[in-house]
Amino acid sequence: MQKKRSTRFLTCSLAKVLLSNSSNGRGGQSATSSFCLSHDRFFCRNGFFGKIDGNGSDHMKRAIGVLDSGVGGLTVVKELMRQLPKEEIIYIGDTERCPYGPRPHDEIEAYTWELIEFLLSKNVKMIVIACNTATAVVLKEARKRLHIPVIGVIDPGARAAVKGTRNKHIGVIGTKMTIESNSYETALRHVAGAVDVYSLACPPFVPLVEAGELDGERVRSIVEETLRPLQPSEMDTLILGCTHYPLLAPVIQDVVGPDVHLISSGDETALEVAAILDFQELENDLDTVPAHQFYATGDVDMFNRLATEWLGLSVKAEKVEVSLNA
Repeated sequence: MQKKRSTRFLTCSLAKVLLSNSSNGRGGQSATSSFCLSHDRFFCRNGFFGKIDGNGSDHMKRAIGVLDSGVGGLTVVKELMRQLPKEEIIYIGDTERCPYGPRPHDEIEAYTWELIEFLLSKNVKMIVIACNTATAVVLKEARKRLHIPVIGVIDPGARAAVKGTRNKHIGVIGTKMTIESNSYETALRHVAGAVDVYSLACPPFVPLVEAGELDGERVRSIVEETLRPLQPSEMDTLILGCTHYPLLAPVIQDVVGPDVHLISSGDETALEVAAILDFQELENDLDTVPAHQFYATGDVDMFNRLATEWLGLSVKAEKVEVSLNA
């Protein structure tokens, strides 16, 4: 097998492809520049400027670990499977203690680290925190402490929104903790400079998704009432700032209208994962069908039903007991 040349410029060139339309006349530094700078810092800070220590072939065969507070991270998994079909994925959803959004900072931190430790026990080569709330609370510390790449979903979502907006009026909906952290507002302004951000916490949405209620009159009524404060805004782009929310996207789109572009971070997150795997020469190039693994801390029957429906494949998750009380 011929090895690729691994340099910083590989990631930068990939970023330019991903974000080629991101800076068209916008103020502030370009999204491409932001992507490259943030990843240079990421690689240097974590010792990843060269290859990860160890047997390269062994690392390539390892799975990508994905965690979420529940089933929402499956929206990211779906994009990972589409864009990286040879990669094995190990997913854990903390359905027993979902939602994370209303919980105190310390609880979210403790629960997320428990999920991270579970994935580390599976010897994964990378961790994707596919939960906006957990990303806001834990990502920075996880990147300092772990010796494998760790990816969140907030920066990718912000980059996608900057690419999609026409008037730089961007809405963000998410959990209480995500909105209060101002993580999206910070990320958007880092990428785009001056931008108008309309933020709104939507506490009812995650329980709807976890219960499998994705459409119908009751769901429409709840979504409409929850999003009412956003309706007078001039936003042309709305970030679904929780990975559960894309499962409600048809209803949300109907409520906000066809002129508002909905942004899910899944696609951009998968592109970022691909760029880092490429940089690290960690892409799995085997032709075998990946054996994905799914785990849930709560009701596996509900998880299996939602996962099977969303991913379009038969999912049989194993239940994992958590040591920290809900």
